[in-house]
Amino acid sequence: MGRPWVDHGSWAVVDEACDLLHLDLASLLLDADADELALTINAQLATFVTSLMVLDALRRSGVTPAACAGHSLGEYSALAAAGSLSFTDGLRLVQARGEAMQAAATARPGTMVAVLGLDDEAAEQACQQAGGDVWVANLNAPGQVVLSGASDAVSAAVAAAKALGARRVLPIPVGGAFHTPLMASATDALAVALEAASLRAPRTTVIANVDACPHQEPAEWSKLLVEQLSSPVRWRSTIERMAGDGTSTLVEVGPGGVLSGLARRIVPEVGTASLATPEDVERFADALPPEHPHPPTSPDGEHLHMAERLVVSPAAGVFQPSERWRENLAGSRVEVGEVLGTVGEEEIRSRFSGVVMGIIAHDGEQVLPSQPIAWLRTA
Repeated sequence: MGRPWVDHGSWAVVDEACDLLHLDLASLLLDADADELALTINAQLATFVTSLMVLDALRRSGVTPAACAGHSLGEYSALAAAGSLSFTDGLRLVQARGEAMQAAATARPGTMVAVLGLDDEAAEQACQQAGGDVWVANLNAPGQVVLSGASDAVSAAVAAAKALGARRVLPIPVGGAFHTPLMASATDALAVALEAASLRAPRTTVIANVDACPHQEPAEWSKLLVEQLSSPVRWRSTIERMAGDGTSTLVEVGPGGVLSGLARRIVPEVGTASLATPEDVERFADALPPEHPHPPTSPDGEHLHMAERLVVSPAAGVFQPSERWRENLAGSRVEVGEVLGTVGEEEIRSRFSGVVMGIIAHDGEQVLPSQPIAWLRTA
């Protein structure tokens, strides 16, 4: 899934991820075979990095989301897209999540299957009839659910599902019984990793997997991300919620087109798009109606006046504030040429002197050229 992107500017996201984690993630996107990618840790890192690479390309095209959601691992991409999770923290959390889930799957092996042609209640009934460790893990769309658990219990549930009228059962090539109580041992490790991360209030609506509701408080999201490991993904309800809130187009960002297909079954009246290549992004951006030009805005949405200025990023990359500005010293004086931070190896120097009203970019955030970093009052 990485080959179409090698010569695109957004491939820098992959290079930055490799540097941050000291891993050759590029090889996962270019050379890995199915067996290597099926390993939980590899699959999660490869999917997360690819999704953020496509997101970066969308931002370069001037496209930003009005609301976000992600299926399972995709919830981390959604939180990154909404500014709740920095690129750096997102990578480290996804790595910790993958390692914890791999360990849990090794300790308590399991499997997952997609069941087609059975409603949610009948799927629950099949699990109850099977007995043993098997649960409904994903409520994906009308007539599509995923069962997850110990292999023998899943086999029994499949037999029960077929007896109840399931049309088809498809094995899912994953490394464990995800979104079930068999993942309980992974929750402690993820909780520790989340304590070291800095989640922020999302800048736009993000709908959670666990309850298909929007949440704003960072502490709530930390709890939800832990609960998600052993709870069903309520994807059908999530998409219905987004459509009910007025979403006009659902855009799948990253490798594959499974979620777009599910969305068409859940809310056929809503438009969908699946973006996995630079050409996909370009076509999508070109098809959007042009926005009217408008002056830059402050973090509160107010227009900047003559006495107010924005300091912007000189390049694309991960933003890191300088030591002085790490604590967002709003109200402090800044002079012309002062370094506010770096993006990759590029220094961000203020072209103006004045009083800092706020640092707009977050530590570890993936930013683009000309993206606002700080807001100054020059008078």
